[in-house]
Amino acid sequence: MQRRYLALWFPYLASERLRRRGSAGPDERPLVLVEKDHGALRLADCDSQAVALGLTRGLTLADARARIPELTVVEADPAADRRLVEWLAALCDRFTPLVALDPPHGLVLDITGCAHLFGGEAALRQRVGRSMDWLGLTVFASIAGTPQAARALSRFGRCAISLPGEDEQRTLSLSVSALEASAETVIALSRAGLKTLGDLAGRPSHTLAARFGEGLVTKLRRILGHEDARITPLRPPPDCVVERHFPDPLQDTDGLEEIVARLLGEAGRLLEARGEGGRAFEISFFRSDGAVRRLQLETGRPSRDVAAILRLYRERIDSLADPLDPGFGYDAIRLAVPVCEPLGPPQASLDGRAVEEEAVADLVDRLVARFGRERVLRFVAQDSHQPEREAVLIPAAAHKADEALPWPVAQPDEPPARPLQLFEPPQPVETLAEVPDGPPLRFRWRRVLYEIARAEGPERIAPDWWRDGPGEHTRDYYRVEDAQGRRFWLFRAGLYGRETTSPRWYLHGLFA
Repeated sequence: MQRRYLALWFPYLASERLRRRGSAGPDERPLVLVEKDHGALRLADCDSQAVALGLTRGLTLADARARIPELTVVEADPAADRRLVEWLAALCDRFTPLVALDPPHGLVLDITGCAHLFGGEAALRQRVGRSMDWLGLTVFASIAGTPQAARALSRFGRCAISLPGEDEQRTLSLSVSALEASAETVIALSRAGLKTLGDLAGRPSHTLAARFGEGLVTKLRRILGHEDARITPLRPPPDCVVERHFPDPLQDTDGLEEIVARLLGEAGRLLEARGEGGRAFEISFFRSDGAVRRLQLETGRPSRDVAAILRLYRERIDSLADPLDPGFGYDAIRLAVPVCEPLGPPQASLDGRAVEEEAVADLVDRLVARFGRERVLRFVAQDSHQPEREAVLIPAAAHKADEALPWPVAQPDEPPARPLQLFEPPQPVETLAEVPDGPPLRFRWRRVLYEIARAEGPERIAPDWWRDGPGEHTRDYYRVEDAQGRRFWLFRAGLYGRETTSPRWYLHGLFA
């Protein structure tokens, strides 16, 4: 399938942004935006009135005022312009999931295989134009077979749609300015009599590359449609996408769950044919006023069970602090499955634990849907001898049982090697020992003196020098029990005579 691209250019985006906010003054006065360049204020952007009066970007403010005294001058805000373009990119996500920024003040949409959903490329282009007009934005839109051809036609030409195979014919008449090369290069081309892309296309490419660089030749090939350079979308394309578009905005929120259930059923059939299940689901609600609301759902293991995912959807809806508001209605609803993993048929378990594991996984999914991914955690084992690094908390939804390290198994009839409660950081204690490298006889912790009746050890643990550096001391751990039967886990930091002359003692944990 030949790829198709829709390029959008907003020539007066900055000024129209200010007009929409009502902070640009009276509409009858020309509006310019200025920025400081080498100590002088220059025009960074102009509205349509200022352009019609002959003002252009780069002109100094003094020259502009000399030509047109009645100017509304506002300081440029590139960050606000970029935020508006990104918001427009989210709006265009309803037409295709592949939307890329095209600075300055432009977007490129990969509409390959999407146009028929809107009645064809012409109908899609008109619908995008109506959406932008409703927002009060001027847009030039062109469709071509490469992103560069579509961009050149929207910014430097007047061709709305270049049919497949017509890119070269449509772009040959464009000025060499469409290459958007440096001013010196454009002047050099003009002096050589090369004023259009057709003039350049008639010259040998190696001659142009030797004089103006390979970049100019590559750009020319792409504008003429000879080479397709794919766009990099703002959002990575999901593995599976299904969606519903409505001829009239949908305002009945009671029917949303039924539509979501149908989308889940369609996605489930697609995933089943591929032998996969989804680990993450994203439901996007596109409002007719341009607002986009997205709900994220996660499962602890691959799933295509419609009923189970619908339960997560209800949990997520009930936990929203800001409920779904259709406004003037939804134009489209999309279900994307950005994370897919292999999912085979269920296998019976002889020990009966499959039901328990499924119930725990379902509970974790519901908790994540209600409280969020970062608030539902679980411990997993780590490959480290350091006690504080043997386990780490991770989001429960991200846990994969087949990739996790096994937990150490205690020997039968042996006391636990590690306490249930660890102190982080270990707490310093005062001790008395018969010899510097022997077990303690007593220790003081939190102003209480404990007499040790039994001690077992040492268990020597070397430091992780690649993490802690060469200054970290070796630890000798002891399991000790006092006269009242309380058990503690103590360690001495530093080998006497080799690493330090005054080892320090710490309490690292309490046994049950």
